[in-house]
Amino acid sequence: MTKSFVCAVDVGTGSARAGILDARGNLLGRADHPIAMHQPKPDHAEHDSEDIWSAVCKSVRSALQKSGVAAGDVAGISFDATCSLVARDRQGGQISVSVTGEKRWDTMVWLDHRAIAEADECTTSGHAVLDYIGGVMSPEMETPKLMWLKRHLPKTWNEAGYLFDLADFLTWKASGSLARSQCTLTAKWTYLAHEEKSWRRDFFELVGLGDLFEHGNLPEKASPVGADIGPLTAKAAAELGLTEKCRVGAGVIDAYAGALGVLGGFAGDEKNISRHLALIAGTSSCVMAMSPDPQPFAGVWGPYYGAALPRLWLSEGGQSATGALLDHIIRWHGAGGEPDAAMHMKIARRVAELRAEDGDALAARLHVLPDFHGNRSPLADPHAVGVISGLTLDSSFDSLCKLYWRTAVAIALGVRHVLEALNENGYLIDTLHVTGGHTKNPLLMELYADATGCTVVEPLADEAVLLGTGMVAATAAGLYRDLNAACVAMQQGGRMRAANKEAGARFDRDYRIFLEMHRQRQALDAIG
Repeated sequence: MTKSFVCAVDVGTGSARAGILDARGNLLGRADHPIAMHQPKPDHAEHDSEDIWSAVCKSVRSALQKSGVAAGDVAGISFDATCSLVARDRQGGQISVSVTGEKRWDTMVWLDHRAIAEADECTTSGHAVLDYIGGVMSPEMETPKLMWLKRHLPKTWNEAGYLFDLADFLTWKASGSLARSQCTLTAKWTYLAHEEKSWRRDFFELVGLGDLFEHGNLPEKASPVGADIGPLTAKAAAELGLTEKCRVGAGVIDAYAGALGVLGGFAGDEKNISRHLALIAGTSSCVMAMSPDPQPFAGVWGPYYGAALPRLWLSEGGQSATGALLDHIIRWHGAGGEPDAAMHMKIARRVAELRAEDGDALAARLHVLPDFHGNRSPLADPHAVGVISGLTLDSSFDSLCKLYWRTAVAIALGVRHVLEALNENGYLIDTLHVTGGHTKNPLLMELYADATGCTVVEPLADEAVLLGTGMVAATAAGLYRDLNAACVAMQQGGRMRAANKEAGARFDRDYRIFLEMHRQRQALDAIG
């Protein structure tokens, strides 16, 4: 294994990243490249899958050069990506999912909420598949997006010959294989991996998608995460700067890669893994907990069998806008501007100064419900809206800092809300493993410990998502006997932060207000 390396590719909302890792999980070189997003109408968000593939190839070639690793020594590659929907025609060419009709926009981004009515229809169907997605269909999943496509763009639907989750599209581009990951199909396509007949075709008939398999080219059986689905094609190898000796592994949704990156070290400890929660936090936030037994309950997606680690059930919750919400607050406020890293740090420094002056009294009457893009968990209400209570006429920079601080508090309280739902339904979580962009925000990292009362672990790995995908690639390459062994061998550990117990009473008060605001919003909606 001394000359065996792997390539991990992570496609997020705004960019594609690639990393070259050794067999022990050390990141030797990384690079990224932006990808375009098209938003022709509110709630519509689209990618160009060829633009994504181009960004992937540029990132891989650059990461390989930075690593100093020879192309022939890269034994495996795997992809993680957002749960976006890619449509292709019967010849494999691009086909539009856009109201503009432009063929290049062939991908509905995960955050596209155009299919919210179709998601509601799926929920009201009452079908048994809902038992494994928390009882409520989200517009971020693929079934409602497919329903919208068939209803509103029938020409596209009639011409469609391939329908992919984005991670599976990338493995297809790389290998030519139509294999689909157990992660993507189970988490986003209502595939029941724990059942002998995993596709419930009567559900698709019920929601008007009886011809899905004719247009989607979906397999009867999914491929386990990390399964070797073949070598790179000659064309893909040339574009990526790798060789045809490189094996392609069945990939994962990006947040699931993060979960492997931070929880993979517990892969052999099935008794205790349910004490640990992965918090993958960036534009949005995903929380993931794993257990040897299914823990089904309303408001949290899953339980999904084998969607990350084999033989384990995974429950997924989350917040649809977190980093995006803090960006929005900066843009929205009169004293704000462009929410770049420098602005976030400027605000964080000023918040620290204001807290030193005012202590717990800082903006104590200012309260935020962070559901500006719906409530993914634990209410599973995509119609939920954000609320701010306690505004004044102050439009100074300090007022922006106070609002930013209280929005950060609300985001942490939202995690506590999800955490309590998990612990009320069979989990015993006391440790949060945080990865993603939020690790660079000192306010959020402090709040995740203090507002939840949990120990927070920040991974030592610079790129836990790339690490998780590297574990998948190492499995496909045969560097380890299975995914569990790869995860244990490649995990990097983390830095621990204990909760400040003296802050507990303050956040208990804030949490009571947080829950009351949820109740009052529901009461206002009922009147309306």
